[in-house]
Amino acid sequence: MPVRIPEKLPAIDILRHENIFVMGSERAHHQNIRPLRIVVLNLMPIKITTETDLIRLLSNTPLQVDLTLMKVESHTSKNTPAEHMMAFYRPFSELKREKFDGMIITGAPVETFRFEDVNYWNELREIFEWARTNVYSTLYICWAAQAGLYFHYGIDKHPLKKKMFGVFEHTCTPIPEPIFRGFDDTFYMPHSRHTEIWRGDILANERLTLLAESKESGVGVIMARSGREFFVTGHMEYSPLTLHNEYIRDLGKRDDVDIPKNYYPNDDVDKEPVVRWRAHANLFYHNWINYYVYQQTPYNIEEIG
Repeated sequence: MPVRIPEKLPAIDILRHENIFVMGSERAHHQNIRPLRIVVLNLMPIKITTETDLIRLLSNTPLQVDLTLMKVESHTSKNTPAEHMMAFYRPFSELKREKFDGMIITGAPVETFRFEDVNYWNELREIFEWARTNVYSTLYICWAAQAGLYFHYGIDKHPLKKKMFGVFEHTCTPIPEPIFRGFDDTFYMPHSRHTEIWRGDILANERLTLLAESKESGVGVIMARSGREFFVTGHMEYSPLTLHNEYIRDLGKRDDVDIPKNYYPNDDVDKEPVVRWRAHANLFYHNWINYYVYQQTPYNIEEIG
């Protein structure tokens, strides 16, 4: 079944053009089932792109998903039209009394700052704490994964000499978690970050389980609280050209960003990138929605705690 999203959200036309099934809220209202309530805290600067990327993956599940977009109030987005934010996003202060089956918190281009120096850090801390009582399972992506690990478990990030940039091969640890059900022995995931989490810090914390890692890009996927929290250091949700657009944006402006690895054929930027991660990305989100949200969340959503 499709994701139920607000009427006129720009992602609708984009995804329908890609032959992906989405449903407007009016049609979904007449289906006699309880949809899963998923809230997305979108911290990325170009929010429409991130919305589309995530909805593309959430649409590939057999369940109806009722999507809500959340924004922080202590920061004003400069790269997304104010009209879009007013029409489709709700502030945390409006949503804090509600319950959700699942939550996704995106990355943000602030990873070189100390967490405490991010201007919306105090609000984000409140949201992280709120998620533990008002959301059944939360998925933290890239910088949000680092921020969540720091806030909940005291694990800090560390700067890299060169940006971790490209598409890297990962291996699952021999822990039979359903999040990787149906995966091959190895899978690929895009990374785009200037900092990292150290493997030893994860292994030393008995509350955390390392589920996937890469010889090149390091820690990949971490689980906590029996699947009520996942921390993904890369970007399974990236579209085929996202890394390309980031590379072109930074070309000539930074000296710590090389051509994305394992992305262009023969490292030729004039050739179409090779998409190696799409199938496993869809499977990852499908497994998260099915095994850690739908199969576990109470039917009465008010019982989430």
